[in-house]
Amino acid sequence: MATASIAKPTTPPDATFTDTATLRAQARKHIDQGPVTQSFPKDREVIIAQLNKALATEWVCVLRYMRHYYTAEGLVSEPIKAHFLEHANEERAHADKLAERIVQLGGEPDLDPATLTHRSHAEYQVGKTLKDMVKEDLIAERIAVEAYRELIAYVGDRDSTTRIMLEGILAQEEDHADEFRDLLEGWQGE
Repeated sequence: MATASIAKPTTPPDATFTDTATLRAQARKHIDQGPVTQSFPKDREVIIAQLNKALATEWVCVLRYMRHYYTAEGLVSEPIKAHFLEHANEERAHADKLAERIVQLGGEPDLDPATLTHRSHAEYQVGKTLKDMVKEDLIAERIAVEAYRELIAYVGDRDSTTRIMLEGILAQEEDHADEFRDLLEGWQGE
């Protein structure tokens, strides 16, 4: 009876992997840095600054959505108010993810209300009518989509955890923009 030989995995000669002893030594030496290791992008501070801009944008959107939720009036306002509240909650979840990632990267989430709108990509435009509110929210979502696309392209494969998080947020922002576009296309009245 022949025995099957088990092939040993081989490392290609051009692979650049850190040896185990060095990995262990570096992990112990820099234990205070948590998940931030030597392989993190050298421009981590730039990434943190951009994540803080995204964080400000999410909070401005939460506040705008909540204002729209509280002030929307009219015969068709109830289903649209439900959209405003749902989107506010989703934007808040985005803000939570961004703040947590900023901390993981060794930064501090900037939640200073005095400078929030200045740092946000989106504006805090309230809209006078229900239709204006929907338009302003669509504009803000379009801004967020573009800002997230740029940040994803910048991060690339250098920080896959941040990129994957941003891609998930981007997908929801695109859904939001799609919903508001549909609302505007089917608008009746005014």
